[in-house]
Amino acid sequence: MKKANFKSNKLKLYHKLINNKLVYDNKSLNRYEKDINKNSMINSKGKLDQLSLLRDKINSIKNCELKKNATNLVFSDGNPSSKIMIIGEGPGANEDKEGKPFVGRAGKLLDKMLEAIKLNRKNVYISNVVNFRPPMNRKPTEEEIKRYLPFLLRHIELINPKILLLLGSTALNAIVGNIEVISKARGKWINKKIGKTNPCIIASFHPAFLMRQPDQKKYAWEDLKMIRKKMSELKIKLHE
Repeated sequence: MKKANFKSNKLKLYHKLINNKLVYDNKSLNRYEKDINKNSMINSKGKLDQLSLLRDKINSIKNCELKKNATNLVFSDGNPSSKIMIIGEGPGANEDKEGKPFVGRAGKLLDKMLEAIKLNRKNVYISNVVNFRPPMNRKPTEEEIKRYLPFLLRHIELINPKILLLLGSTALNAIVGNIEVISKARGKWINKKIGKTNPCIIASFHPAFLMRQPDQKKYAWEDLKMIRKKMSELKIKLHE
């Protein structure tokens, strides 16, 4: 009975992290628990506990105009056991409504991009630079980015990805700095230590930009192929 309760609590905690308000039975929620031994289950629970704590800290932030004007906190989506993490800019209207990142038109394009290299939301992990929607879908200000950056860095550290994909200039500048514009920074691997983790970082165009500039999709495709190759080199196993 205790073991069953442990699994049930772990699954409830995961769905809290991604703002999933639906109710599932235990059988449908076991997709991440195949072939996991007792020690890895304990480690996974510890990660989920820390992610839940981080989410609560972000949600309790004070005197924030982004939070004041938003409907929902947008924390993450995907598999927290994944070794591939994707960082976007910030929530839009659809994301603010649903409480998940990349669920609008740009999100559908991102899903297609991931499918092109045999990835999906079951085996990647997605978040944003800021966790509340900027009014009128504007870019986050430097002050807003600076305020949320410690949360983002902690988020990356907890997920501990082997590959970190930065979508757009806001994510690139927040993590790497203003060393290059996105058009020149993309398509290159960057090694940068983030807390206790040292992921292989690559930047690419944000899906929203690609919708406005479809001729740039060929470059995004090159970046995706680089990710697929790196996955093979690092022997990344996909968790589903």
